[in-house]
Amino acid sequence: MSEKSEKAKELFKSGYNCSQAVLGVFCEELGLDFETAMKISSSFGGGMGRMREVCGTVSGMFMAAGLMFGESDNSNPSAKGELYKRIQDLAEKFKEQNGSIICRELLQGIESSTSPMPSERTESYYKKRPCVDLVGDAVEIFEEYIAKQALPSKL
Repeated sequence: MSEKSEKAKELFKSGYNCSQAVLGVFCEELGLDFETAMKISSSFGGGMGRMREVCGTVSGMFMAAGLMFGESDNSNPSAKGELYKRIQDLAEKFKEQNGSIICRELLQGIESSTSPMPSERTESYYKKRPCVDLVGDAVEIFEEYIAKQALPSKL
């Protein structure tokens, strides 16, 4: 377990959502202040606003990838394709490890509501949900991925 992975798990356990926990540990590398990262990723928890769609950990990982490898100049369509390939590779790795990137599928067999109100974070909550481990997995997958890449010169 990496240091960043452990920090992300602690962020999640302290009340940040899954997406915030993942993006938050990469702030330094991304040149992003923590408060802004928490705001940007705040609506992606619970599979996008608790709708149980794409897992928030995956969304946090994708946000980090976009900030690290994305382009702001729309005149280069191949750069967009390169980023999308990166996202697909990261999604595939997460699926290999966890079976899905969809929140409701990852929580299958666990009572999970789509109510907009977040669940109370109790000891029971953490025992029955895989979310803490998924946070750690997403961070480790992204760390492993960036370790194998030539980082863009703009960082």
